[in-house]
Amino acid sequence: MIKIVETVPNFSEGRNKNKIERIMAVFSEHPEIRVIGCEPDADYNRTVVTLLGDPDLMQAALLDFVKRVKEEVDLNVHSGQHPRMGAVDVIPFIPISGTTIKECVEYAKDLGKRVTTELDIPVFLYAEAATEESRIALPNIRKGEFEGMKTKIKDPLWHPDFGKSEIHPTFGVVAIGARQPLIAYNIDLATDDEKLAGSIAKAIRKSSGGYQFIQAGPASLAERGHVQVTMNILDYKKNPIYRIFETVRMEALRYHVEVTGAEIVGLLPREALERSIDYYFDVHSVDISVSDLSLEDLVGYAVKYLKFRDFDSHKIIEAYL
Repeated sequence: MIKIVETVPNFSEGRNKNKIERIMAVFSEHPEIRVIGCEPDADYNRTVVTLLGDPDLMQAALLDFVKRVKEEVDLNVHSGQHPRMGAVDVIPFIPISGTTIKECVEYAKDLGKRVTTELDIPVFLYAEAATEESRIALPNIRKGEFEGMKTKIKDPLWHPDFGKSEIHPTFGVVAIGARQPLIAYNIDLATDDEKLAGSIAKAIRKSSGGYQFIQAGPASLAERGHVQVTMNILDYKKNPIYRIFETVRMEALRYHVEVTGAEIVGLLPREALERSIDYYFDVHSVDISVSDLSLEDLVGYAVKYLKFRDFDSHKIIEAYL
């Protein structure tokens, strides 16, 4: 079986189109790597890239990518809604076909060593590749962001896994790890009150006593004129999308605020959609087997029931396999 991994590197530029184009041009030099998505966001001021390919070839492409971002992005003059500690903030390896999470841990370690050795950038290993329990969750490492990392990295508890205990002066640090597919998911609220979005995020996230496997916070989208509850669903099998969506909608009603839409950043597995659409089929007594639906049909029902916007079959991993 051919080995395929997905990687979803995030870099800290979402406004300057010329910079984004120069950074993404790196992958034209690696035609064996498939660029599935490039999603810049001006409010977050970051870009999420989704890649599929052979794990060994992927590492070479990612090394060139990090090098190019290092040349283009200076975090000393960067600001945005999304927390960040590095010009490339995070690079996860995700097993898709013919490979395992344990192998992805080794891919993460190999890339981490090369990023430090060849580019002089400190690396933290996170998620399944974490060397300490405190580093499993990315927000724990990222806390303090680029500005706070200047002193945090000197604390013996926060020495990087690779590299010296000193941030790169313009790049910062990067987290590289291995994880199962997660869903980067944002829910739109018809208000510009970020404090309200923060209250709802607190109700659903694990760290505040909400759902297990949910990381969430508020974000303000100035260009769209509203706020979001932005989140990662770390295990969609145990906390499906519909459950989070309906909880946020219910919490928003307390404040007489409407949920107007939702978005998926990057890709998601077909199964994640099936689990939620099946729930709504039961609610509405729709006698259809979700397993028989085409990808286009799944997209239609996701838009109808989950209010997905800017969503099509190219957001589903199986469209590329």
